[in-house]
Amino acid sequence: MLKWLLVAVVLGLVVLLWRITAAAKANLPRVNDAAPEFELPDQNGVLRSSGEFRGRWLVLYFYPKDDTPGCTEQAARFRDTMSEIEALGAAVCGVSVDDSASHAAFARKHNLPFALLADARGGIAARYGSLVNLGVFRFARRNTFLVDPQGRIARVYLGVNPARNAGDVTRDLRELKPA
Repeated sequence: MLKWLLVAVVLGLVVLLWRITAAAKANLPRVNDAAPEFELPDQNGVLRSSGEFRGRWLVLYFYPKDDTPGCTEQAARFRDTMSEIEALGAAVCGVSVDDSASHAAFARKHNLPFALLADARGGIAARYGSLVNLGVFRFARRNTFLVDPQGRIARVYLGVNPARNAGDVTRDLRELKPA
């Protein structure tokens, strides 16, 4: 009896995770789609919007949680390639469901020179097909979107490797940017 109960619970969890993944992918913007608009506070409490990045490239990367190993590595890689990314005409914004105070501590601790946007309700992560919402637990899926100067999705990186994401984006920026 206990064995069958365990099997039923595991199957229920598998179905739930499949439905969550399918729902997120349904909202996932695709290459050439208009990038979903956003307006979120950054780590300093300043309201930042997608409109302020029109006319230049935007690297919008979603990550699960401030100051965790993978998220720290991903942010540090963007920090370390920031001069090259800026030279290619791009800005970087990280987005998670953490609040501005958490972002401020994370940015200070790791000297992050770019905006960390606080999507505390998860609405923007959801519009980008990057929110995992398990009721009590919510976090952003590790996805990155390269938005062109006209506000259209140029590249989509799903389930990215934190160690390679900044390099992949920089390579694609070099490839996409007109000479």
